[in-house]
Amino acid sequence: MSGLAALLLASPFLGMQLQAPTLQSGAWFAPGQVVEIDATLPLPQLLQARDAQSEEDAEEEAYANAVRQRAELGQVHRAMGIVTWAAMTVTVGLGLVQYYNLYGFGNGRDDNPCATGNAIFGQDQCWGTPYPHLVSAVVTTALYSTTLAMSIGLLVNDPNQVLTGRGAYSDRIRIHSVLALVHLAGMLAQTFIGIGLANNWFGDRTNDYDSMQTVAAVHQVIGWTTWAALGAAGAIMLF
Repeated sequence: MSGLAALLLASPFLGMQLQAPTLQSGAWFAPGQVVEIDATLPLPQLLQARDAQSEEDAEEEAYANAVRQRAELGQVHRAMGIVTWAAMTVTVGLGLVQYYNLYGFGNGRDDNPCATGNAIFGQDQCWGTPYPHLVSAVVTTALYSTTLAMSIGLLVNDPNQVLTGRGAYSDRIRIHSVLALVHLAGMLAQTFIGIGLANNWFGDRTNDYDSMQTVAAVHQVIGWTTWAALGAAGAIMLF
C-alpha cells in the first residue's frame, strides 16, 4: 500500500480530515477592484425616460423655430404692408382724379371737366382706358395679395397664441385683424366695381350718366374707406 493510500485510510482514526481547497470569489476571474452599478429604474423605464427627454427636446426646438420664423415673417409683412398702403394711396389719388374728370363734384353731363375741356392731365383722360389708374390698381392688388398671404401665414404659425391671448399686444392684434377684414372686403368690392365701370356693366356715360355717376361715387367712398382701414391697421401695429 502506498503512503498516500495509508494516510487516507488512517486519517479518520487520527482525527484528521482532508478538504478540497476553497476558491475565493473573484480571486482569479475579477480585477482587484469591483465597480457596482446601481440603476434606480429598470431598463425599460430608463429607455422610456430617454425617449421622453428626446421628444421634449424636439418640441422645444420646434417651438423655437416657429417663434423665429414668425418673427422673420412678421418683419417682411410689416414692410409689405407699408409698401401696399403707399401704392394704394397712389391708386385712390388717381381714381379721384379720374372721377373728377368724368363727373366733377356733383356736375352734370354737360358741365363736368371733360365736357368743358378742363380735365386734369389733358382731355385724353376723358375716353378710353385710364392706364395710370389701371396700372396702379393692378400693382396695388398684387402687393395686397402678397401681404394677405403673409397674414394667413402668421395666423397659421402662432406658437404663442397671440390672437387669443391676453394683454395689450393681443388686443392690438385683434383690432388689426378686424380692420384687415374691413379692407379685405373693400378690396373685393373695389375690384368688382372697377372692372364693371371699365366694361360698362352699369351703363354708359352718354345714356346712363346719373347711374354711372352714382356707382363711381360709391367706388370712391369704398376706395377711401379701404385706404383708411389699411392705414389704421398698419398704424396700430407701428405706433
